[in-house]
Amino acid sequence: MKTLWQHCHVASMAHGQYSIIEDAAIVTEGAHISWIGTRTEMPPQGDVQTVDLNGMWVTPGLIDCHTHTVFGGNRSGEFEQRLQGVSYAEIAAAGGGIASTVRATRAASEDQLYTSAERRLKHLLKDGVTTVEIKSGYGLDLENERKMLRVARRLGEHLPVTVRATCLAAHALPPEYKDRADDYINHICGEMLPALAAEGLVDAVDAFCEYLAFSTDQVEQVFITAGQLGLPVKLHAEQLSSLHGSSLAARYQALSADHLEFMTEEDAIAMGAAGTVAVLLPGAFYFLRETQLPPMDALRKHGVNIAIATDLNPGTSPGLSLRLMLNMACTLFRMTPEEALAGATIHAAKALGMAETHGSLEVGKVADFVAWNIERPADLAYWLGGDLEKRVVRHGIESTF
Repeated sequence: MKTLWQHCHVASMAHGQYSIIEDAAIVTEGAHISWIGTRTEMPPQGDVQTVDLNGMWVTPGLIDCHTHTVFGGNRSGEFEQRLQGVSYAEIAAAGGGIASTVRATRAASEDQLYTSAERRLKHLLKDGVTTVEIKSGYGLDLENERKMLRVARRLGEHLPVTVRATCLAAHALPPEYKDRADDYINHICGEMLPALAAEGLVDAVDAFCEYLAFSTDQVEQVFITAGQLGLPVKLHAEQLSSLHGSSLAARYQALSADHLEFMTEEDAIAMGAAGTVAVLLPGAFYFLRETQLPPMDALRKHGVNIAIATDLNPGTSPGLSLRLMLNMACTLFRMTPEEALAGATIHAAKALGMAETHGSLEVGKVADFVAWNIERPADLAYWLGGDLEKRVVRHGIESTF
């Protein structure tokens, strides 16, 4: 059955631009777009169900391409500590930070993790998100990484959202491997990744390349194993210092390198040549009161696609609104509203390896879109918070949750 969605304006985000279609019509057939263009140019469609969008603006469904939605516990106490002058590194050294979330996540059952993650994810969906990436990385052993990834899969099965699951076992050093980082990396590569991949729980592999996490040599071992398993890679890089992890990611044709406050122009050159997406995370930048800006000019100069994500996590970016991140990208990183929207649609799709099917409104792509009651596309980055009136369509079916 075909559905005609008409009486609307479209920002298709094809080629990373608004690519506006006034007085537009979208024809969906099943889960895909079969025609899109101006209403007056639409060819006869035969038997079709018609939906009047009452002059709303239609964009692709938003894509949150970097989240840590599944976790146990709460770290609002650390938020208070940081406001009192304690650094992120000092909190981590005292057993807080990621380690505290690991303890809480290990102690939680799969059902408990599902319940808390579902509550957080619903906030994103109400904000117009139709695709989300969810990372593991708070289990740090096979049993608990598996538990987190199983929850990510369940969320995609029970909620109207497409979920990509990323294994971030190389997120931090678990307590049982204290001072034995190489042994832990060997465990990840020799046991964890092969087992989780064989169970179909992993869509991509990530790591944290930083002085308080893992070195470029250790990350490279993870990347090699991922390649042997046929899995694409991503990387947390250059958030707190410059280790040129983003250049390493580019050498391995990574889907993305994320954070990037301390990346160099040489890193940007490498990423541009490799087609690796820069995923910027303004929520973490804001929450940590960072002052080192990502090198925006270098990213633009060298043709690096820029994505924007919430980095939803308990310690450094408890962000429940991707739209708010669009505003932060504009105000903090000096992006334009058009760049920011591209960062949460077509470039975010590329950061997940999904650009052929998601991220823009084009014939043949999946029919994920949002009709917004706004005056112009820039409004999505303009309004701070709130619940903008909208209609969300995923796979050609309007969501009613």
